[in-house]
Amino acid sequence: MRPDTPAENVDHTTEAARLERTADLYPEDAEALLLRAAAHRELSGDRPAATALYDRLLSSGTPLDAPFLVRALKASNLWEYGHEAEARAIIDGIRTASPRDAAPWVIVAEALEAHDELEQAHETFTEAVRLLLTGAGEPPRATHPLLFGRHRVRRMLGAAHDEWDALADSVHTLPITLDELHDPKRVWSLGSENPVELQAEITRLRAELGAYREALSRPFPVAILHWPADELAELTQAYPSLTQEYPSYGEHLAAVEGALRELAASGTPNLGVVTGTVPSYEAFAASEGATPGDATLLPQYATTLAARGRAVAWPPERGAQCWCGSGRPYGECHGTA
Repeated sequence: MRPDTPAENVDHTTEAARLERTADLYPEDAEALLLRAAAHRELSGDRPAATALYDRLLSSGTPLDAPFLVRALKASNLWEYGHEAEARAIIDGIRTASPRDAAPWVIVAEALEAHDELEQAHETFTEAVRLLLTGAGEPPRATHPLLFGRHRVRRMLGAAHDEWDALADSVHTLPITLDELHDPKRVWSLGSENPVELQAEITRLRAELGAYREALSRPFPVAILHWPADELAELTQAYPSLTQEYPSYGEHLAAVEGALRELAASGTPNLGVVTGTVPSYEAFAASEGATPGDATLLPQYATTLAARGRAVAWPPERGAQCWCGSGRPYGECHGTA
């Protein structure tokens, strides 16, 4: 699917099949590709096929980057087509394991919430917030959906604000407050005949939709290609014509950061960095029937890596390591003014 393809124009079955074929070609990227394929299977209404993809990952024998995320997605999907007992068992297992990643917590808590298990959803959100944010300072962006979800469930339960709700308010950036977005009485506004009330509710719904899109979207990033020092040395030694593209390693790093900042300044969203390797690039060139020394292949290679889920979002979050691999925080490396 092209990054500019409207969601309503997507043939989810066809897109899922394409991603599954790509996963067969690139088994090292199977986890990211099959998770996207499973999402398309769910959107197409073929939930058993989505479960089969989750099972394929879990039973592959290959260590997964995010095993609890796969299990959480499987549980959420199972519950949607009648396998409640199995879904609950998986959710209980995830809660017991206490993963240090926010994503599986969000998915299982929202699955409980979606099936009116509000007390259980509240307990799950709270467990995750305490585990991941106690003493953590500024909440990482990945944990914001936990704070927002907990706030939403507490409003439905009629609970008073506490310190975590205050923290949710502090990281919320939309013009409409969380209290308004999560007001249980909003549903009654939709039945009003007062145009002013209806317009106010439409505004709130648009803001909430924006929040969901930001939290749940899986963007196809505009990716800039980065080569580690040893890979770049091997690349330019094997294909001297590329020295015009990469005069030196230092200039390469400066060019990557400069390109990203220029794109950001022009308003381009969803920027990312993909890291290349010489064997991978040579295989890509062979698949295109071209020579690796052709510099016009480089942006195509970057786009292909991004489509395979290899992009790392830019700029990194505050305190995160720099994209260049130096091991230093981004703000002390290429993130300096």
